[in-house]
Amino acid sequence: MIKKILLYVLHLDRRQKKLLLIATDVIVLPLSMYTAYALKLGRLVPLEELHRSWWILFLFPLVTIPIYMKSGFYQSVLRYMGMNAVRATIESVTLAILIIGFLMMIVKDLTFPRSVLIIFWFVAIILTIGNRYLARWLLYTFTDRGRKDSKAVAIYGAGKAGAMLVDSIRQNDKYNLIGLIDDDSQKWGTILNSETIHPPDAIPELVQNRNLKLVFLAIPSLSRSLRRALLKMITQYPVEVRELPGLEKIIDGNISVDNVVKVEVEDILGREPVTPIKGLLEKNITGKSVLVTGAGGSIGSELCRQILELKPEKLVLLERSEFNLYSVTQEGVVGENSNKVIPILGSILNEEQVYNAMTAHKVQTVYHAAAYKHVPMVEINPIAGVWNNVIGTFRVATAAANADVESFVLISTDKAVRPTNVMGASKRFAELILQALNDQHPETCFTMVRFGNVLDSAGSVVPLFRKQIAEGGPVTVTHPEVLRYFMSIPEAVQLVIQAGAMADGGEVFVLDMGSPVKILDLAYKMIYLCGLKPKDEEFPQGDIPVEITGLRPGEKLYEELLIGNNTAKTDHPRIMKAKEDSIDWVTINKAVTELRHHCNEQDRAAVISTLRKFVKEYTPYVAES
Repeated sequence: MIKKILLYVLHLDRRQKKLLLIATDVIVLPLSMYTAYALKLGRLVPLEELHRSWWILFLFPLVTIPIYMKSGFYQSVLRYMGMNAVRATIESVTLAILIIGFLMMIVKDLTFPRSVLIIFWFVAIILTIGNRYLARWLLYTFTDRGRKDSKAVAIYGAGKAGAMLVDSIRQNDKYNLIGLIDDDSQKWGTILNSETIHPPDAIPELVQNRNLKLVFLAIPSLSRSLRRALLKMITQYPVEVRELPGLEKIIDGNISVDNVVKVEVEDILGREPVTPIKGLLEKNITGKSVLVTGAGGSIGSELCRQILELKPEKLVLLERSEFNLYSVTQEGVVGENSNKVIPILGSILNEEQVYNAMTAHKVQTVYHAAAYKHVPMVEINPIAGVWNNVIGTFRVATAAANADVESFVLISTDKAVRPTNVMGASKRFAELILQALNDQHPETCFTMVRFGNVLDSAGSVVPLFRKQIAEGGPVTVTHPEVLRYFMSIPEAVQLVIQAGAMADGGEVFVLDMGSPVKILDLAYKMIYLCGLKPKDEEFPQGDIPVEITGLRPGEKLYEELLIGNNTAKTDHPRIMKAKEDSIDWVTINKAVTELRHHCNEQDRAAVISTLRKFVKEYTPYVAES
């Protein structure tokens, strides 16, 4: 019966709950005054003794409740009392006593002891706060509310932002705040807004014993490097992480759960950016006509964004996918620069179309991003991969040489180093084409930039894992020891532009990819960031199954960025350059003719054989699972 009544009260709407609390205070405030009077006299006071001062009993709620309303005291209806509510109570009761004391002086009521007001101050605060605590205990603990129906959350950061976030979380039925976490040892065990502050190593205990599911990161002033280190620590545990977007929200006093954003795995894998060298960014772009092949792809579209920011005279977009070309011109890449942008629906394999575009728009710089990059797909379709990556590169690069383009930059890959798959071998062959062309046509500076995986690009492992987790698994990892380098798309593109500006011609630029990441660890962190637990042989009770599927044909455990050791530093701390073995133009021409013939004949074995003949480091194999 009692539980039914409490559940009924709990499900009242906000307005009804406010009215219920006001009605409670109408009773509590006169009761507080009577209690104060009794304490003053040291005995229970018959009501007839108060007949001359009866108006004071009714005056306190009349004065105090409007002050409560004005202070926002009723905004946290039936919520756990925090320090803001306690402070509002003290301020409101104090102001009410001053007002009533002033009225008593005016009416000159000498029968009522003035010292009762002081006692009333203590009693009213204790009873008002106490009845809120009692309501919280009855309604949220006795009825199990906040344990079954809401998500257990903690706030990391016991500063100003954390304190402001506490009140917002308490007003949301979806969350059950179980404490704060901070790395300042002086705060451990102390109380903030009635919540205990825990050390970071208490997270496992909170996960296991309190079913912690979500951590709000409330330290907006944290540097990128410290933030990343903190996120790496938190993501060892199966908790979702969200964070406040910036300091401006604190300055505006506008902290709430509506401000928080979800932390993605990119935030953990990223790194501290290096300030770009302005002169290098502008050298081949500002005031020049620039062409981007594969303009609708992950790298190509980001190239377009950054190129437009550098104010080219003209930007030519070459893209064979109508949808991708439409998307890149509509998603804000063009915007106010629409008069500078020329979208061309076409293929790098159409040499005449490419040449005509270059000459018509007087192209001075080319960024060649068009390629087939998905290793398993190219391994299954080697003829299509070679046709696009090798023949396509040959035709667009030859067109650039014939059109007197000043600078040509090939976007290459770490899989071109000692390749074990067709995609890597085709990209290495594309590099050889540029090296030979650079000797044959020195008026055009041909260069290539080699880097590893980019986060969230089409076909990469991050969006695949994200999709698998959303579908409930399994998350598939090819081998428990597979390592890969990762870089954000914006950083990779920024470094590509700067590397191309440093080129003398024929060299390979290699980007510093940072530390390699174990793909299995990446899968676990992505599962944890969703507030879930991986399910494997060690943890059979998990939420998302993780399956080891075995290395795919041509897949390496480790990727490399250099073929030899002939590297040199550049003006940029994250860009190195190398001179690697090349093939003369006559031999390259012969090899391309041979590959073109085998592709036309759809002779898969001959295509692979020709690749092996001219890409000396290419060793195809099918790895065992």
